Amino acid sequence: MSQDILYEIRDERFRSLIAGSARLEELYTGCRWAEGPVWFSDLNCLIWSDIPNERMLRWVPDGGVSVFRSPSNYVNGNTRDRQGRLISCEHGGRRVTRTEPDGKITVLADSYQGKRLNSPNDVVVASDGSIWFTDPSYGIKSDYEGHKSEPEQETRNVYRIDAQSGVVEAMVTDFIQPNGLAFTSDEKQLYIADSGSADHDVPRHIRAFDVIDGKKLANSRYFCSIDNGIPDGFRFDISGNLWSSAADGVHCFAPDGTLLGKIKVPQTVSNLTFGGQKKNRLFITATQSLYSIYTTTNGAQYP
Repeated sequence: MSQDILYEIRDERFRSLIAGSARLEELYTGCRWAEGPVWFSDLNCLIWSDIPNERMLRWVPDGGVSVFRSPSNYVNGNTRDRQGRLISCEHGGRRVTRTEPDGKITVLADSYQGKRLNSPNDVVVASDGSIWFTDPSYGIKSDYEGHKSEPEQETRNVYRIDAQSGVVEAMVTDFIQPNGLAFTSDEKQLYIADSGSADHDVPRHIRAFDVIDGKKLANSRYFCSIDNGIPDGFRFDISGNLWSSAADGVHCFAPDGTLLGKIKVPQTVSNLTFGGQKKNRLFITATQSLYSIYTTTNGAQYP
């Protein structure tokens, strides 16, 4: 794929973030809906979800792909906590879980105010150990990505799990379908995608919030819109640029919300994460495949 086809330059600042000789690599294909990539630098591998096939896969450089977990209980989004443990959102169990070093699964949240969650989708962990996750209804709308069920929650919320008490609290309740989320590197802001436009005539945007004392969100505001498809998963680089999934690839936005450019991907992108030993390799889950491409910036996520 030539550079002219691979990249769409909207702002000259984008040129400093991309490597002219880099190529989009398809590392694996054969998924039904690839999601939730998470990089393990200590194990030198990437783990991601194949939701409809109810499995999680592992990619190792020069080692190919193997099954990490099957059945997976329809796991969608994944991340790691500050101790390096895997945190996952299960559509099937309608819960957020933690995988312990011995492989045991610990349930962190499966209900709110006595009612079952919808289908936890994406998750991030703050430096204080609190876990923040989105809870749209995708996993209970049909049997394709979970188990068809009626929602018990009246709204689709963004939640916080307190690290000490384990108490689950709703942080935002006015999203149509909250999806991807990520903290800025200083954790002063939390950005959240709304993918409700897949089913409703509503904006396809990402909103920003100020984080108050690590426990509350305030000052909701529009950050950017996706002009092709919907915003799903996204991540920040060390300069504060936001790299988002979209129907035509990966869209990169400057901290001021300007669309800098796109990395064109042949399939609809669901999510992405930075990885590799220098966190300068962008791993992309897109419908049936796992892709990667090197950039000239580095991811800001931890650990």
